[in-house]
Amino acid sequence: MGKLCNDSLRWAALPVGAVVIAFSAWNAAAQTEEVTLTPAAVLVGSPELIRVVAPGAVGVDGDWMGRKIGFFRGRDGREWFALAGLDVEGAVGPSALRIRVRAGGDGAVRELTRTVETHEAPYRSETLSVEPKFVEPGPEELGEIEAEVALKNKVFASSAAAPLWSGDFRAPVSAKATDSFGVRRMFNGKLASVHKGMDFRAGTGTPVRAGNSGVVVLARPLYYEGNCVAIDHGLGLYTISMHLSRIDVREGQHVTAGERVGLSGATGRVTGPHLHWAVRWEGAYLDPAKLLRMDLTNLR
Repeated sequence: MGKLCNDSLRWAALPVGAVVIAFSAWNAAAQTEEVTLTPAAVLVGSPELIRVVAPGAVGVDGDWMGRKIGFFRGRDGREWFALAGLDVEGAVGPSALRIRVRAGGDGAVRELTRTVETHEAPYRSETLSVEPKFVEPGPEELGEIEAEVALKNKVFASSAAAPLWSGDFRAPVSAKATDSFGVRRMFNGKLASVHKGMDFRAGTGTPVRAGNSGVVVLARPLYYEGNCVAIDHGLGLYTISMHLSRIDVREGQHVTAGERVGLSGATGRVTGPHLHWAVRWEGAYLDPAKLLRMDLTNLR
């Protein structure tokens, strides 16, 4: 039961200690704009909720660490939000966060650039044993893996242009989770990797549910992931369930939060039955436990 595989920070309006940047617009008539990052301490592998107060704006976008940031308008029409983050293997140190606010009327674009300091997170190391074919694949397996890499690149290259999720994300199973995200692993003493998801000690046949609403963009068996379901939540954000014993959804299907997508199992590269659940944003893998702890209610 519950072995490991290869592979939640509360938001409140202007929380104490949040990173806040305020700047005056280009002329006296423009209103002050404000940006807040939550959590304030930015760690590799951590999701971040970015809030921009921009009265009168008709659009907000940005980029950070080479990844584009898509914002959506909040309920009051004055605030814009984005879910972003730093990859678990991202660089530690200063990085530039750039946000562009497009004003109504004259269409002027105001840009804010600031330096964000990223810190290392305390991830563990461990050693595991798996079937030899998952450490040193043969020619046939290598061809299969290469084709799957191309497929995944295509699947994750196009995300919905608006958020498909609503409210807080929820755990995909009713089972105990481990602190396995970010663990540095050695397989059979030869292959080092970083665990880019969260493991739940779910026995075979445990119902696996969508963490939030979205569209299923991948639902098929893969070499390492086993039976795998990926859900697009919009603006580059995906959740991925791996090692399923059964898939209960189809690609292109719209799902709601809590809807069953399959049953847990032990397919792919595993040492026992469990669920591996990953969070991916614009190619960066983020800590699912931190996403589950974020308060995302009343944003839209």
